[in-house]
Amino acid sequence: MYIVLIGWIYVALMMSVAEATNTTGTVLGAVFTFLLYGVAPVSLVLYLMGTPARKRAIKAREAAELAAYRQTQAQAVDASGEPDGAGETAADAVAPVREKP
Repeated sequence: MYIVLIGWIYVALMMSVAEATNTTGTVLGAVFTFLLYGVAPVSLVLYLMGTPARKRAIKAREAAELAAYRQTQAQAVDASGEPDGAGETAADAVAPVREKP
């Protein structure tokens, strides 16, 4: 697939050279021709082609983070025997206030 993109850039470059060397053409027109006919479409195609690889990388990173989190949780449980690792029971910081009926 990359050979097609290289060919596309080559054709756009030749179009730009033809415009720049033409008697009625300008260098500014050649630059815009190369940018709009060459660089913009190729960058869009490369971005779209890279989408599956980016998704795989994100999933792999998330899986690694989840594995690291689970490992730290397992180490905390193993170290203290308690799920939170603090050795104290879970309770509210402030005792609830009971209203008189």
